[in-house]
Amino acid sequence: MTTMLVTSLLFIISGCDPKALPPEADANASGHTSPSTFTAEANQAILADVASFDPTDFEQARKGLIASDPQLQVKGPLGHIIFDQTAFNFIKGDAPASVNPSLWRQEKLNNIHGLFKVSEGIYQLRGHDLSNMTLIEGDTGWIIVDPLSSEETAQRALALARKELGDKAISGIIFTHSHVDHFGGVLGIISAEQVAANAIPIIAPQGFMAEATSENVIAGVTMGRRTGFAYGKWLARDERGHIGLGLGKTTPMGSMGILPPTIIIDRTPQAMQIDGVDFIFQNVPGSEAPAELTFYLPKHKAFCGAELVSRNMHNIYTLRGAKVRDALAWSNYIHQALELFGDADIYFASHHWPIWGNEAVTTFLKQQRDTYKYIHDQTLRLASQGATPGEIAEQIKLPQSLSSVSSSRGYYGTLRHNARAVYQHYFGWFDANPAHLNPLPPVAASTRYVSAMGGIEQVITLAQQAYDEGDYRWTAELLNHAVFAEPDHKPARALLARCYDQMGYQAESGPWRDIYLSAALELRQGGTSETNLNLSNAKHLLQQTPFENLFDALATRLNGPKADGVNLTLNINFTDIDSNYVLWIENAVLHHKKAAPDPEANTTLKIDSTLYTSIILGEADIKQLLNSDKLSLEGSTLDLIKFFSLLESPNMAFNIIEP
Repeated sequence: MTTMLVTSLLFIISGCDPKALPPEADANASGHTSPSTFTAEANQAILADVASFDPTDFEQARKGLIASDPQLQVKGPLGHIIFDQTAFNFIKGDAPASVNPSLWRQEKLNNIHGLFKVSEGIYQLRGHDLSNMTLIEGDTGWIIVDPLSSEETAQRALALARKELGDKAISGIIFTHSHVDHFGGVLGIISAEQVAANAIPIIAPQGFMAEATSENVIAGVTMGRRTGFAYGKWLARDERGHIGLGLGKTTPMGSMGILPPTIIIDRTPQAMQIDGVDFIFQNVPGSEAPAELTFYLPKHKAFCGAELVSRNMHNIYTLRGAKVRDALAWSNYIHQALELFGDADIYFASHHWPIWGNEAVTTFLKQQRDTYKYIHDQTLRLASQGATPGEIAEQIKLPQSLSSVSSSRGYYGTLRHNARAVYQHYFGWFDANPAHLNPLPPVAASTRYVSAMGGIEQVITLAQQAYDEGDYRWTAELLNHAVFAEPDHKPARALLARCYDQMGYQAESGPWRDIYLSAALELRQGGTSETNLNLSNAKHLLQQTPFENLFDALATRLNGPKADGVNLTLNINFTDIDSNYVLWIENAVLHHKKAAPDPEANTTLKIDSTLYTSIILGEADIKQLLNSDKLSLEGSTLDLIKFFSLLESPNMAFNIIEP
């Protein structure tokens, strides 16, 4: 989720692409077709599972409601809507045939939003963003836990709290972890000047700033494109489109910032008092996030699980693309929390709704612990028998004691892709089959598959037969080859899009649903077309990003073949912070170091660091600035131009479902 917010990639679907398809007779306004009989039957079969889920979930999700905003639409700085809870008002009653009933139930729960009293002195704002904001009452003001993703949603949420609870000051801030939906809105509720003037403590886990400002910088564009695809950014909010992510409704596209922590949590347990409230912190690095903490409030007997635990199965591997997580360490942290905070009577977290009662809290934590450990242990058991990732994903099943619990269901992460992640964590991408060691690339392989099957028309005939039998996975396998062999073949695109509709409708996972439906949308409308790379929303965040991280990202844009044989050295001197970096190209690789200016450099660029950030944001053009007094240049202008000519602009709209 961080990448999409940080890069703020704004795409539109091109309606005039020559590959665009005419609407089908049973299509809705977005082109998505009606659910098939097979899909309706598959979803109907899930109702037996749904019936076994805890009926008190809805009671708990509504418990303590103080106030709710029925017109919860949040606008950005340009007046456009960046978060719209009202768009999901259609989610009520029984699930339509186009939605998995289990996911439908989860999103009905996620629709319950407002200001809630968790216990005396603990309040939550839920449904104003993907994440929750928690307010803990201190002696002099509110201790804010996780101030949401964007400044605009954080402002709107806190305004509701102050209206209902009184206009108290902020006396502390806790960032539970390094994902942007847990810190990005902080500057919407307090300024850096206010923090400094009032010595307000900001608590975060060890490694927070490094992870928060660097996550996805190097691979940001790729992750951003994939995040939009997996989170349904361009899907309509309706019964055949995006209904939610399982973890929450959706991510806002607002302004983001960050404040550096003043207190670091680097051990377990770590006790401290914040504005008169006793906290016991648990440091859980490398769990759901690289830097993360949980905490316990002894007076309230309340455990904040951050995102270590949640009301769904989380991602051991996130489909937007990221490093895999350690399922065993994750499970062990939950067990540690049970041992440390086993007397908790209340559980609350960064997503979803709380749990009350020691027995219920303990049972929930054990189920979360054992969900991740079961996936870990059984994946390795099957791998030790020679099973490959695909085979493990097909074979692994949760025990009834876990699969019958909604909080262990795959609304966000899934059992299938999490099992693959555990395999990847230990063994990497290669399954040891030599045929998979150096395979043909997709287009070459697909072209030969289509030829071997008798040509494109025969492939479509076989795919249609599979589709008519409800065998959608095989249909997709066949037609993926067809589209990669002949991307302009409209019958192949149309049938594959129809197939992806059905696969999306059957998915229990919000991201799985969105991936399939996003694929169907792009097949029908000719792919995506990026119109604007807007980084201005992330300006405050980028200003806190170390230049080393920015230069690492810059190095990934160097066109290696073009740079072959080029040797260039560039000094970049940031005049306002008296800091110099030396960048040089050697062996077609861009290196950097913080050091004194290299006297042998081809060029020295002297520039204000904020202006450099403006160039990154696209608010200033370095070519136009070369002849201005806002920067100075010593040495060869031609070498500077040559240096930048070797840097490629990333493709913010690369193809996914076609070559």
